[in-house]
Amino acid sequence: LWGYRRRSYLILAGLTGCLSYSLVGHEFWGILDGHPDAIIPGTVASLVLSSACIAFSDVVADGIVVQKTRDSNDPKIAGGLQSLCWGSAAIGGLLSAYFSGSLLEVMKPQEVFSITAILPFCVASIALLIDEKPLTKSDDAFELTVNDGEEEAATTVIASNDGVKGQIDALWNAIKQPSIYKPALFLFLWQSTPTSDGAFLFFMTEDLKFGPEFLGRVRLVTAVASLFGVWLYNQYLKTRPIKDILFWSSIISTPLGLLNLLLISHVNRDLGIPDTWFVFGDDVVLSILGEIAFLPTLVLAARLCPPGVEAVLFATLMSINNGAGTLGTEFGALLTKWLGVTESNFDNLALLSIICNLSSLYPLLFIGFLDEVGSVSEQDIEN
Repeated sequence: LWGYRRRSYLILAGLTGCLSYSLVGHEFWGILDGHPDAIIPGTVASLVLSSACIAFSDVVADGIVVQKTRDSNDPKIAGGLQSLCWGSAAIGGLLSAYFSGSLLEVMKPQEVFSITAILPFCVASIALLIDEKPLTKSDDAFELTVNDGEEEAATTVIASNDGVKGQIDALWNAIKQPSIYKPALFLFLWQSTPTSDGAFLFFMTEDLKFGPEFLGRVRLVTAVASLFGVWLYNQYLKTRPIKDILFWSSIISTPLGLLNLLLISHVNRDLGIPDTWFVFGDDVVLSILGEIAFLPTLVLAARLCPPGVEAVLFATLMSINNGAGTLGTEFGALLTKWLGVTESNFDNLALLSIICNLSSLYPLLFIGFLDEVGSVSEQDIEN
């Protein structure tokens, strides 16, 4: 677009997102005043468009990070890019958790949307600083090299930069390699296990009587814990094999997840532990473990991406990861309904929690899919 593969898309997405939030924040500048029935559909459409712009910018940014990770000869730079990105995301979540509630106490929602419009505009402005050379007609084709560890050789194909078909062909030639689809399949299985988060949220609000303010504070503390998890991984775990980190984080998380049974049965009160402190402690530890387990998957996904399709393949891998998480949520919802857990009936919530936590161990049966790429540490990969 306009001679650039990334810069122009970030600018377009940023300006469009800014416009979308501004429309909601300024009540469509009076355009819909004579059409009250169109205000709700217009607001929904604007928010969907703004979310799409954020997702689009994220895909482009991921492509830049993957390319820098692969091309860098400095292990410190290459190894720290993913941690830097997700550490920044955790800081963003921290600021969002702090300001989202406090701003609404002193401002109208429309004013908050108007302020939010500044953020995608900043993305568009920063995109002007990206060091990217404009493409020429001689760049219409590029070589796509995929290393297949099973054959100790490289598969090279030529993909066209013109049109969607060229990108699809390049993506398919990358995905069909065992060194890519096996780890991707493991990540899918690992993320698709059922979760009881929805039912447990009802338990906290209806049974424990936790209000929005307290839940906001929990979100704030978990964001800080995620930052600590990023630091812990970078300081002590980068030298450990990726497969070992995923294995042991799953093993340790399971009994910690079962601690919810103490809260569900109110045994924590008999032990002298208030509900609020128990929730804080449990969420902090699980957030740290979750970040420790998630960062290696990002490193793994970044290293799987061959030249030429960095953004589209990384986005595909992350879509597989997110889609699996959605599938796990749906499985959890089906289990919740099957066990009869509702907003007022928590008799089987303990059983639901046990099933969901123990099911998180079954993907470890397929951890052999990572033998080819996950048996080395991030530091070994960079070196």
